[in-house]
Amino acid sequence: MTSDTGICAMVITYNEQENIHRTLASIAWLDDILVVDSGSTDGTLEIVAQFPQARVVQRKFTTFAEQCNFGLECIATPWVLSMDADYRLPAEAREVVTDAVARGSADGYQAGFFYAIHGKVVKGSILPPRTILYRRQRARYEDDGHGHGVQICGCVERLPFRIIHDDRKPLIRWATSQIKYAAQEADKLLATPAQQLSRQDRLRRLAVVAPLVVFVLVYVVRGGFLSGWQGFYYALQRTTFEMLLSLSLIERKIRR
Repeated sequence: MTSDTGICAMVITYNEQENIHRTLASIAWLDDILVVDSGSTDGTLEIVAQFPQARVVQRKFTTFAEQCNFGLECIATPWVLSMDADYRLPAEAREVVTDAVARGSADGYQAGFFYAIHGKVVKGSILPPRTILYRRQRARYEDDGHGHGVQICGCVERLPFRIIHDDRKPLIRWATSQIKYAAQEADKLLATPAQQLSRQDRLRRLAVVAPLVVFVLVYVVRGGFLSGWQGFYYALQRTTFEMLLSLSLIERKIRR
């Protein structure tokens, strides 16, 4: 790649030994991979060391947006491919990404998702598209409830492939994270004026119907039932988060 089309992948990690090898293997065609780690104590760093193009910088975790913005400061290439440690790019992504950068018709590019449960892609995913490829100097991350997003100054287009989200960390760790994320999301929903919330978030703020709606949407409307136990598992995951969010919202209403 030329100096105008160089790409660095950025991956945020903390104890991701169950996932990180698949993620890095799917982007191993890149010459530069930056791993922003926050003190992993499992085998994450040993796995990263198996990829000679990967370099690690350490930063104590504060928020996801601050981790990402710190990572951007450690990158010199004009383009960044942003990956979570449980993402995997399909084989066709290499050609699509390099072509998009060569054309340079946009400042950022989004991709949709397939959701996988222990390696099996399931129907019913409700993950929204995410901007994963962008010009570094046009990007800045902001926290948003329990999540984060990159703000692009310029045009954003859609890539014709889907990322595979496949988190294989233990269930207990997933559950612990969801409790924390639900509390953060509840604080955001209650602090934001209703007119500034999306229709989906206004429904969630009611704290009554969202869990049932999400289960029906994922398992029935979008066909999760066609994916066997994995589809049921995913529907329960999404419903569990909405239940935790409802509990967090109700708790805050009670304590007022």
